[in-house]
Amino acid sequence: MSINDPQKSIAETKVLKNMVTIVYALQAASIPLIVTYFIAPLLILWKRKQAEGTWLETHLRWQLNTFWFSLAGFIMGIATTAVSVQLATIILATTLMWFVYRIGQGWTKLSRGLSMFRAAGPDKALS
Repeated sequence: MSINDPQKSIAETKVLKNMVTIVYALQAASIPLIVTYFIAPLLILWKRKQAEGTWLETHLRWQLNTFWFSLAGFIMGIATTAVSVQLATIILATTLMWFVYRIGQGWTKLSRGLSMFRAAGPDKALS
């Protein structure tokens, strides 16, 4: 998918790209400010329908998956503290590093005007 997707006007694409950038910023800001961690997926869910069929849709899916999988990792790490603080620290640190990687990878591709992955078929399975 190209940056000038024919399904959306240039202005609509620019607005969506700005929103996707804001979500990456909110995710990054959630490291010191936890509240933005929960604001980001709300924005994604709010604008997801508008991005359907564009290259920005892949970024929104990437961001939403980043949220859900990191939330699972953080919950697992916190729950593990009752068993082993060392194991919990490893889980939490690994989840945090993965979270930072996903934000960096997504934001880099967004700034280059690239989709996160190529979608195929009606179910948009990863290829």
